[in-house]
Amino acid sequence: MTSPALPGALTPAPPESRVREAGRTVRHRITVAGVVQGVGFRPFVHRLASELWLAGYVGNDTGGVFVEVEGSETAVGSFESRLASDAPPLARVERVEAESLAVLGESGFRIVESKPSGAVRTFVSPDVATCDDCVRELFEPTDRRYRYPFVNCTNCGPRFTITVRLPYDRPNTTMAGFTMCGPCSAEYHDTADRRFHAQPIACEQCGPRIRYENAEGTVEGTDRAVAAVQEAFAAGQIVAVKGLGGYHLACDATSEPAVRELRKRKGRSDKPFAVMTASLDSARRFADLTADEARVLASPARPIVLVAKRAEFGVYFGRQCACDEGALGEGALGDYVLAAAVAPGNPCVGLMLAYTPIHHLLFARGPESPDSLPEVLVMTSGNLSEEPICYDDADARSRLAGIADGWLVHDRPIHVPCDDSVVRIDSGEQLPIRRSRGFAPLPVKLPIAALPTLATGGELKNAFCVAEGHDAWMSQHIGDMGSIETLDTFERSVEQFSDVYGVRPVVVAADAHPLYHARVWAERYDCRSVATVQHHHAHVASAMAEAEVAADEQVIGFAFDGTGYGDDGAIWGGEMLLAGYRDYTRLGHLRYVPLPGGDAAIRKPYRAALAQLWALDIPWDERLGPVAAAPPGELKALRHQLESGFGCIPTSSMGRLFDVVSSILGVRQTVSFEAQAATELEAVAVSCRQAPRCYRFELQGVEWDHQPVLKAVVANLLDGCGVEAVASGFHHALATLVGDAADAARSQAGIDRVVLSGGVFQNVLLLRLAREELLRRDFRVITHRLVPPNDGGLALGQVVVAAARTHLSDRGRASVPLQSEVEGV
Repeated sequence: MTSPALPGALTPAPPESRVREAGRTVRHRITVAGVVQGVGFRPFVHRLASELWLAGYVGNDTGGVFVEVEGSETAVGSFESRLASDAPPLARVERVEAESLAVLGESGFRIVESKPSGAVRTFVSPDVATCDDCVRELFEPTDRRYRYPFVNCTNCGPRFTITVRLPYDRPNTTMAGFTMCGPCSAEYHDTADRRFHAQPIACEQCGPRIRYENAEGTVEGTDRAVAAVQEAFAAGQIVAVKGLGGYHLACDATSEPAVRELRKRKGRSDKPFAVMTASLDSARRFADLTADEARVLASPARPIVLVAKRAEFGVYFGRQCACDEGALGEGALGDYVLAAAVAPGNPCVGLMLAYTPIHHLLFARGPESPDSLPEVLVMTSGNLSEEPICYDDADARSRLAGIADGWLVHDRPIHVPCDDSVVRIDSGEQLPIRRSRGFAPLPVKLPIAALPTLATGGELKNAFCVAEGHDAWMSQHIGDMGSIETLDTFERSVEQFSDVYGVRPVVVAADAHPLYHARVWAERYDCRSVATVQHHHAHVASAMAEAEVAADEQVIGFAFDGTGYGDDGAIWGGEMLLAGYRDYTRLGHLRYVPLPGGDAAIRKPYRAALAQLWALDIPWDERLGPVAAAPPGELKALRHQLESGFGCIPTSSMGRLFDVVSSILGVRQTVSFEAQAATELEAVAVSCRQAPRCYRFELQGVEWDHQPVLKAVVANLLDGCGVEAVASGFHHALATLVGDAADAARSQAGIDRVVLSGGVFQNVLLLRLAREELLRRDFRVITHRLVPPNDGGLALGQVVVAAARTHLSDRGRASVPLQSEVEGV
């Protein structure tokens, strides 16, 4: 028996002559798994079946898309092969399975009601940017959706953030409360319409609406509300804008007073703000875009892309930039520039293009717009520093009350909070820095089948992962786990993911650090076992998993970051591992030095620099930046602390070494956000227009001695060498270290596959130099492309390590106990 058909979804039967010509009649039941819901897949199937004159039906269930087709054997075969080859642009077909059925003599093809069935294994599509067709309609005066701020179709619009449960149908989304009007319903059921089965379909008559609110009252209606926001921007005010996955805080990015006021209210002293503009042409007026950056900026995911500023070539970090402005071409510089407070002391800016109809309207002139329109807006997460993004209206009004002057809100509920994604471009490809809107929750295929598993991720840049079988679903960016608000968001998101994907974890994997909030939370979670995974092993394993390294292979893994709990209780961070999924051996590491005061040394790089100089027998010369930066009393106390060893933790952190060099060169002595000193050191090195200085680490067994490098850096600096050449030389020395250490590991283990992971490899200059060095020595190199190299990618590594330790049998039973079952964790 077939399911009831939806109105308007029936196609006529093929002519009998056509059926006879194509051979015998067959009927197949087909299941399609992957990203096949919310991407126009059922309308595509309907069109394909109609083109091939096939009878039957298609629908959604919790496993994906189910199809029954009946027709000529030739047509059915073509249909099955084209399901993957001709799929819609946003679809990702993972698997097509078919079985033969008895022929029913059915005629016509239809879309049927969705049905829940069995275990959930379908994938939710990420939210995607408004497509070009919808943008044209948005600004076409004769279109019935002219200036409607929620225009969308099967090729664009909200997906993940409005999904409450699967299958992905309107009643299972936050659009359930909006009843389609007659014209929208007709489009929804018209097989020839671009909005055929577009679940968020809406118009001004039946869909969500926007309004603007401030202390003076409420402004209703799209034109008046948008004009009020534009007036607020022109007046230097800050507006909270509700978007796809949460609230942004927005202001005019060319207004220095407005941007400084936003920093003051948000409590964000130096960390760069992201900016948004309407088009690539507009972006090129203040950003120096490469072709690859432009391509990614305009992609359906619309991430924030870190790009070079174009209008601030003069000075950064207190030094003259060597860039040749004339090389940019006549008229390259725009007639306006970003406020210096957008990204203070930084030659780069985080840039994104408008990706919702509301954003497009903010930059466009309407019937009631003021004379002054914004050309580029600060568009930063709607939160206080270190807190998760606001997405609930009541919560946003409470938490953002002291920041926003006005509120542009709408009445479509956000079910899943989702911040903007951030990427850099490395060798023409995306290097994820923060994986969220536009990418989450696309799955990663695991090389090893996993029991139902939850991995809680890291302490900073948290993202968790749920997995079962060969499917792993990485969450959106959650944030730093040090606040109650972030922990609440984490717990709610874990519950949402578990419900949507039907994963009931029997294993929880967590970082080995006993005091991390994510680890403590894991041990309280109601499950059978807790598997602890060493931090740097998880980094390497995450890169292995996304590169589909086989279950029984090993790699030489470099894990460079700021902080990770080591097996010996020290702070690791400059590591070379011989790693498989199940276990690892530490083959090399940066020489241990004391870190005085832990977090104090991280916030004040000059403390870490003084400790390194002391440990490596390099005098505290008063001409050096860290010596000059430390107050005399602190210098005395720090020397005593180092001599006594009190409060000093040994570390092999590569991230701290970057801080040290940054401090010695006078680039950054204190920081207000993670990796600030290292990021600025990279920028100085990139600006070098002369030969880099030559430095080299010494390999002493498993230890990498950086004393020769720091001694030479100090000597060159005191001799008057330019800091750009020294900074560049340091990066080249690290790349050479990676090559030398990998050579030593290959001679020992006979392996030529190398992984580069950890937050330090967000540094595109170092990543490029290290990869080139390894390729020159005939290594095969794996870098991150799906999940971030920083702690935002840890959960994937934790999942696959836990899966390897369980050694799933064919019946899905763990044959090897987990760590917690052995140790009683």
